[in-house]
Amino acid sequence: MKDFGTLEYVMDTYSKNWTWKLTGLRAVTMVARVIPQAWYGEGPDEAIVPDTMQNVQKIKWILDRYPLEIRSKSIWHRKIRHVTVPKKKWTRIEKLRKANPGEQFRGTLLNFQREGLDFLTKSYGNALLADEMGLGKTVQTLAYLATEKQTFPALIVAPLVTLNNWQREIQKFLKKRSRNGRIVGEEHPSSVLIRTGRCQDLGRYNFYIINYDLLYKRLNDLSKLNIRTIVCDEVQHLRSKSTKKYEAVKNLAALESVKYRIGLSGTPIYNRGSEIWPIVDILRPGLLGTFEEFCEYFCYVNEKGKAIVLENKRASLGEELRKHVMLRRKKSDVLKELKEKVRYKEFIDSDINYYYAELEKIWRRLEEEQKIAITPFDKFSSYKRAIQSERQAAGIAKVPHVIEFVKNIME
Repeated sequence: MKDFGTLEYVMDTYSKNWTWKLTGLRAVTMVARVIPQAWYGEGPDEAIVPDTMQNVQKIKWILDRYPLEIRSKSIWHRKIRHVTVPKKKWTRIEKLRKANPGEQFRGTLLNFQREGLDFLTKSYGNALLADEMGLGKTVQTLAYLATEKQTFPALIVAPLVTLNNWQREIQKFLKKRSRNGRIVGEEHPSSVLIRTGRCQDLGRYNFYIINYDLLYKRLNDLSKLNIRTIVCDEVQHLRSKSTKKYEAVKNLAALESVKYRIGLSGTPIYNRGSEIWPIVDILRPGLLGTFEEFCEYFCYVNEKGKAIVLENKRASLGEELRKHVMLRRKKSDVLKELKEKVRYKEFIDSDINYYYAELEKIWRRLEEEQKIAITPFDKFSSYKRAIQSERQAAGIAKVPHVIEFVKNIME
């Protein structure tokens, strides 16, 4: 790894106190920004820093970003031991086995999906499942809910275009469990799609399914349901901690009744890398420290004020995530187990009010044209135009939902 300068423990000629001498233009520039008490040495690429615990901590922060050749290693290591705060110990998720789903699960898991089930179990249901698209994150999650104790009622938060798919998968893969614990194989758990932001009693269901944009409007209603599990599909929607949907999920995840928090995403980490912190802080609060601590250790701030994960910290961040909270497999890792690609039609919602209003206009226009039609050809042409107009209206009514669907695929 390239060194950007040197770090040495020296006695200052003028004050006769022990100090830290840093050389290298980048390191000295950073010193000027974060250590006001420092002064320049014999040139603009040399800085002298008083030896205090606070300054040692700041020098370490600089070294994490711009490695320096440490010439006083024994003194540096002795000093740094006193300022390094021991981190909370998190349980490491050990080697995964092929777990078997509980009797409430209806279906067969592939071997890598059984390992995913074991991962969710060993992470106590507070995890980020980051498999590539098409590897069955939904089915692994449902298998976990069917296996772990007291996982219901569950709240599924997902993009609008995936809500119907969640309801289908629940009906396909889960059996109903009666109140006395008996499995009713012919039936499936109860679920409800929440499609309005209007406050109202939601009733009692095993699954509540809602899209991100409605969540904050129904926060009070959802807070009363004694939710046990929160599943955030396409959890990258929560990458900004300043949004209403993030605040809503954060509040729900902090409820005393919530025991399990699962995030699903094929693309959890974006270009800057720092977007992973808000996601992890919901699933496993404190794992990456506060946002300030996370940025101090893993990031630098660019000219636009955005926190960017350092190149030399990306590997250690990935390792930290995989050890404690994240499981990611690519299709190339499990290619031998995958079945032939299955294609299915995705039903898209539409703006019914717009469609019916346009349909009314089309019928009125058709009636007027039929009255003034002179020849059979005129009548036929009028019907043909009405049919084309109806198809166009149906397409336009679906546009907002299609855009949402395409955005979801692209992300």
